[in-house]
Amino acid sequence: MTQSFSAPTSPGESTPAPSRARLGAEIVIVLGLSLGQSGVYAVMNLIRRYLSTKPLADQTASLNVSQAASATLDLIYQFLALGFGLMPVALALFLLAPRWRESLRVLGLTGSRPGRDLLVGTGLAALIGIPGLALYVGGRLLGLSAEVVASALNTHWWTVPILILAALKNAVLEEVIVVGYLITRLEQLRWGPVAIIATSSLLRGSYHLYQGPAMAVGNVVMGIVFSLWFLKKRRVGPLIAAHTILDVVAFVGYALIPTEWLNF
Repeated sequence: MTQSFSAPTSPGESTPAPSRARLGAEIVIVLGLSLGQSGVYAVMNLIRRYLSTKPLADQTASLNVSQAASATLDLIYQFLALGFGLMPVALALFLLAPRWRESLRVLGLTGSRPGRDLLVGTGLAALIGIPGLALYVGGRLLGLSAEVVASALNTHWWTVPILILAALKNAVLEEVIVVGYLITRLEQLRWGPVAIIATSSLLRGSYHLYQGPAMAVGNVVMGIVFSLWFLKKRRVGPLIAAHTILDVVAFVGYALIPTEWLNF
């Protein structure tokens, strides 16, 4: 069921499962190339913020920034970021099982119930999004969160479509790696449910620390909910849908609402 790096087997011969040591090394490599690396840099970013003479509440964390003054070059850069940003997902799926379809099946990404997945995802988005917004506002008022600029892109005809694609990319990357891949591998290492949920949730919180402690805590809670869902249902699709909806509302909403509404 899992990817082996031994010599190819003949048809009908089972693929040997990797050792626990190899599984552990694989997890470290995948996370080190993706969201684990982001978590380390986010911790350093938060330390730098607290060492600054400016209070955390007066600082900003900008997402989806422009990469060039030229609209055409900027669009090319945005597409490159989207494509290369999904490479860790391809790596995780490649390692998870000998065949792509089997990897997708392990994560419940079969496409058999798209309508239901979207409906459940919408419910999860509401469950997470409304308290998350309240937590952000509270964090800002208490000085525990930087101002999050959800869209720092220059305004072009392609700004909104790129923001939607960025939301989808973030959702696929995070839910496949932090939930589907990581939980599946930790189960293969015979970790208990509590340790698995804690690891997945704390990882999710770690790479949001650049926004401040309040947002990191909110993402840990989101991680607990999403991990419990996957452990029970074995389907990543609704989680990708929920995450995409949350980010689309944040990214596109920030780009479209009047600036004066954002100052509080």
